[in-house]
Amino acid sequence: MSHTVEWKARLHIFEDDEGTTKAHLVLDTGTTALTGHGAAHCHPADANVPEIGDELAAGRAMNDLARKLLQAAERDIEGTGAPRPGTHQAAGWLL
Repeated sequence: MSHTVEWKARLHIFEDDEGTTKAHLVLDTGTTALTGHGAAHCHPADANVPEIGDELAAGRAMNDLARKLLQAAERDIEGTGAPRPGTHQAAGWLL
C-alpha cells in the first residue's frame, strides 16, 4: 500500500507593539488546514535577541499544531469505529 502526499506549511513570525513575538503556523493538507499559534516575550532583564523570540514562538506554534493534528487523527480513528486511542489498540494504529 504505497501512499505519497505533500503537505504545505506556512509559518509567519511577527512582533507586536508590546514586544511579544508571535508565530502563526498553517498546515495545508490539500483537503483541510490546521493552524498553530505560539508566543514569546523577552523578560526585561534578558538581552534582546530577536532570534530567540522567533525560535520560542515558532516552536510553541509547532507544538500547538502537533497537538491539534494528533487530536484530528484520534477523531478520524474513532470515526472508523475503533476504540478511543489509549484504551485499546485502535484498528492497527499504535498511538
